[in-house]
Amino acid sequence: MTYMEFKEAIRARLLAAPAGMTWKQLKSELRLPYDRPCPEWTRRLELEIHLARRKQTGNALVWSLGQRAPG
Repeated sequence: MTYMEFKEAIRARLLAAPAGMTWKQLKSELRLPYDRPCPEWTRRLELEIHLARRKQTGNALVWSLGQRAPG
């Protein structure tokens, strides 16, 4: 899976889930071949699709699409 395929899969799934999803949910639903998200790819997603990650109860982070900064 290339970065572009990963990015589009994550973006499309999070657009359909405005409340966000955990990595475990994304991995399962998208059948991603990774145990953990690549830190470099995650940083790129934060810049390119405005990925936001927030703490949920326990250790899980909820991934969602953040708002674009104005200007």
